[in-house]
Amino acid sequence: MKAIIYIDGFNLYMSRLKYNRQLRWLNLGKLATSLVEKDTPEATIERINYYTAYVSGKIDPAAVGKQQTYLAALKTIPNLAIHPGNFVIGEKWVKVKHPPLSKPDGYPWEEPYPEFIKAFIPQEKGSDVKLGVHLVRDAFTNAFDRAYVLTGDTDLVEPIRIVTQELGKEVVIVPPDKPRPSSIPIIAPTLVKASTGQLFIEDDDLVASQFPDLVPRPRQKTLTKPVDWVVKV
Repeated sequence: MKAIIYIDGFNLYMSRLKYNRQLRWLNLGKLATSLVEKDTPEATIERINYYTAYVSGKIDPAAVGKQQTYLAALKTIPNLAIHPGNFVIGEKWVKVKHPPLSKPDGYPWEEPYPEFIKAFIPQEKGSDVKLGVHLVRDAFTNAFDRAYVLTGDTDLVEPIRIVTQELGKEVVIVPPDKPRPSSIPIIAPTLVKASTGQLFIEDDDLVASQFPDLVPRPRQKTLTKPVDWVVKV
C-alpha cells in the first residue's frame, strides 16, 4: 500500500508546538513513520509533504533564523518536500477583552480600558490551498492508496471529499490537537464525514520524534537545535 503524508505546518504549530518549545525540533519523518506503522504497518511512505509559511521578523526578529535552521534540518529527510506559503502581517483594529492582558505580564493598563486597539495580525497565505490541490492531483495520478492529512482545517473538507467519494481513495485525518476524553471531539464533524478514518498524535509520539540536538549534513555545516528550544533541567 502506497501512502503519502500531508502536514499542515501552521495548524500543527498552533495546536501543539507554540507553547511547547521543547517539541519544536520535530523530525517529521520519524513522526510520520510512527503514525503510519501504528495504523497500517504494511504501508510504504512514498512522500511527506510539509506545508508551511515563511515567518516574518516584524514581530520576532529571531524567528526567521530559527525557522531557517529547522527547515534545513527537515531537508535532511530524504522523502520530505517543503511547500512554502507566506505570512502576511497586517495592522487591524481589534476589540479588547476586559480586563485586558498583555506581554510582559504586569503591564499597567489604565482605566477606563480602551474598547479597540490596533494590532499586528499575522495571517498565513497559500499553504492550505497548495495542500488541497496536491492531495487531489496525487489522487488523480494514483500516487497513493491512502493519504494521511495532518490538519484540523475545515477548509480542506471539499478536496478530501473529492478524493474519498469521487476518486475512491482513502484519507485518514490526523488532527494536530492533543487527544481528549472521548466525550470531547477534536475533529470537526465535516472532516470526519469526508474522511475514511482518523488517527491521533499522543504526546509520546512527539517526544519520541525529535531530532538530535546536533544534525550533521554531508559537506555542510552541522545544524544546532535553537537554544531556547532545549529542555531546561
